[in-house]
Amino acid sequence: MREFVFEQSQTIEAPIETVFAFFSNPGNLSTITPPWLDFKIETPQPIDMRQGLSIDYTLRIHGIPLKWQSEITSWDPPHSFVDEQRKGPYRCWIHEHRFESLGDATRIGDRVRYAVPGGVIVQRLFVARDIDKIFAYRKQKLYEIFSGDPNGSHQNR
Repeated sequence: MREFVFEQSQTIEAPIETVFAFFSNPGNLSTITPPWLDFKIETPQPIDMRQGLSIDYTLRIHGIPLKWQSEITSWDPPHSFVDEQRKGPYRCWIHEHRFESLGDATRIGDRVRYAVPGGVIVQRLFVARDIDKIFAYRKQKLYEIFSGDPNGSHQNR
């Protein structure tokens, strides 16, 4: 099984405690997920984030309805957490979220290790583009949310 890696970082003009609190609320995930994925959390809310927690979702990828379950496998507030797919469309999905305090700002880092059915061909034709679009949307939404700017005009640092 060949694994691929996606990495992205951005700086948000908000303290680490504020940014981590936002990410600690699974309900906010739908806010930063593109609407074309029709993402919904199925686990009853409110959800108390912690290591060992499983969260169930439904979404659509290219119109195909899917169920996804992730487990929080590492929880280190306000510095990091890791979610791993337990059930879903990928052979492997491990998403590490990192938060670094820069005084009144926070650097958010994402590192995703994943493997897909169909390997390199499916990765190149579909998955890499989808992941790029999803994380570009997320980056834009985070700028809008934390800057109060509906156009998200902050520049990536």
